[in-house]
Amino acid sequence: MISARQLAFLALRDIDRRDSYVDLAVDRVLQKYDLAPADRRLLTELVYGVVRRQRTLDYLLTCLGDRPAGKQPPDLRRILQLGLYQLVYLDQIPVSAAVNTSVDLAKANGLKGLSKVVNGILRRYQRERDGGKDWLDSPQISLGEKYSLPDWLLELFLGQWGRGETETLCQCFNHNPALDLRINPLKTNRAEVAQALEAIGLTTENIAGLSQGLRVTGKTGAITQLPGFAEGWWTVQDASAQWVAQILDPQRGETIFDVCAAPGGKTTHMAELMQDQGQIYAGDRHGWRLQKLAVTQQRLGLTSIKSWEGDMTKPGTKPPIQWVDRALLDVPCSGLGTLHRNPDLRWRQTPATIATLLPLQQALLTAIAPMVKPGGILVYSTCTLNRAENEAQIEQFLASHPEWRSAPFQWINPQEEVREIIDQGMLTILPHQHHQDGFFIANLKKA
Repeated sequence: MISARQLAFLALRDIDRRDSYVDLAVDRVLQKYDLAPADRRLLTELVYGVVRRQRTLDYLLTCLGDRPAGKQPPDLRRILQLGLYQLVYLDQIPVSAAVNTSVDLAKANGLKGLSKVVNGILRRYQRERDGGKDWLDSPQISLGEKYSLPDWLLELFLGQWGRGETETLCQCFNHNPALDLRINPLKTNRAEVAQALEAIGLTTENIAGLSQGLRVTGKTGAITQLPGFAEGWWTVQDASAQWVAQILDPQRGETIFDVCAAPGGKTTHMAELMQDQGQIYAGDRHGWRLQKLAVTQQRLGLTSIKSWEGDMTKPGTKPPIQWVDRALLDVPCSGLGTLHRNPDLRWRQTPATIATLLPLQQALLTAIAPMVKPGGILVYSTCTLNRAENEAQIEQFLASHPEWRSAPFQWINPQEEVREIIDQGMLTILPHQHHQDGFFIANLKKA
């Protein structure tokens, strides 16, 4: 039987050779091989963890080996990263198991002649750690090497928050995210879902301020196999994302336009808040992404959503409707608030890729604004912590659209579980403070 570590290596090699996204590489392996729940968890932890921590692991490899990590053969480098990740971050795995299985990986994947290198580097790390050496507390290590982030991103965060806040944020981005559910009130309630999940050994907690939010901890296994998924009782949605529709506050009978809707988490949330009474137009420029929304919509039993494929930034595009009461613009963004959830994003985004998003975000704001009725609401949201994509975009939009203004709203600060008035109409949710994904939400009202 093929081991979880061998499959983790194959997934990492798939990432290297095909430039696969982490989640897709892991899903391909999980779909191909029938693994026990414990092996599924180990495989996922190893792949996500190695990609998340790869700059730190490469720093250690360079310190421990006779050549820089980047000059090691790619497959050997991944095997060494797998072994080191277990030694550094997975205390529950015995040292002998981490070392011996890594040596076996080298032998099983055409690197038998280098298996002694694997054994030597891993045992040297453990020997020196047992002697009191802390490689990650060295004065020579950079912040980027310590927290496994690119230098440009650290410079961005340091410029916005300073060193102390940035280090705390970076620590948060290197841990596994919480699992939050959004309960479907048209089919059930939080108490019923909590009871079903606790019956299989999971722990649940209501999320402060979110009427449908439930946080789940424990060994969940495959999400689709949890009680209530097939019945449409709930959908996975981080607490930050749940705040978006709640702040938009759609009402029964209204007409809503969700401009960048797919895959549909916020769209279906709005439908639930409206008790599925009204009209929601779910737009996206990619039809295949709207198909995912359709699957979720059917599972949740929602009928008020109509999909529309189109690009609002293209001249001559005819929107699905002329006027709307409220609009949601969850724009394409750099995703820098979800680095814990999407570990490869830190290596994929660059200042150049982000620069291409800025005119798109402003163009979408400009395109949707005329469709909102006088007195209507437009919520702009991102899952990034880059002020150029957040506050700066809203300030630029308001400066050129005097008929719009920021509108105050309320939210519950989960840090202290107290109600706060957001007077400026703009909220930044920080993972290390609020224990949710990093998000930006702006509430705008038309005169």
